[in-house]
Amino acid sequence: MQPRSHRVVLAEDSVLLREGLVGVLSRFGHEVVAAVGDADALRDAVAAHVPDVVVTDVRMPPGFQDEGLRAALALRAVRPGLPVLVLSQYVQRAYAAELLDDGDGRGVGYLLKDRVGQVEQFVDAFTRVAEGGTVVDPDVVRQLLRRRRDPLERLTPREREVLALVAEGRSNAAIAAELVVTEAAVGKHIGNILGKLDLPLAEGTHRRVLAVLAYLRA
Repeated sequence: MQPRSHRVVLAEDSVLLREGLVGVLSRFGHEVVAAVGDADALRDAVAAHVPDVVVTDVRMPPGFQDEGLRAALALRAVRPGLPVLVLSQYVQRAYAAELLDDGDGRGVGYLLKDRVGQVEQFVDAFTRVAEGGTVVDPDVVRQLLRRRRDPLERLTPREREVLALVAEGRSNAAIAAELVVTEAAVGKHIGNILGKLDLPLAEGTHRRVLAVLAYLRA
């Protein structure tokens, strides 16, 4: 049976890849109603065109961090169940887990670009997501399972010590005095902690709070 046609909004900052995906989806009978290059344009296009499916990259302008994935989460908050297929070169673990948990994972896909070996493989994944299924690259699953272990296991003993003092509400200066190290050394430890805990980019104080919550949960 011929799969039904879907109206698609596509977000990808690479012009060549974007045009290639438009061509592939069109060849298989789907209508790309908008093809954009950043997260703000993605939100606007979905509001304007009300598509059946969204296909998005993760890293896009202006920050090239996780704008596409955060936009996808925001769009599904407004339109629960909106099918979203994420295509990326890497796994943004914090937001990927949130996306896959949303709506019991229905209508969600997360594929790694370098591992999509055939056009038909991509189109099949797209169709399954569009019809409410879940498609996740095995490498994404492995990384998310690793993340679900104790988040503190990647910290060194000194980093755990610093985090415990952060959890007590100590300032960097107070931690430095307690451990008899420089404030610069404390700042470096905290930066390492935030990175190892895969905390999303945010205002500094907020990230410290998230680190403390991770410590308390563990």
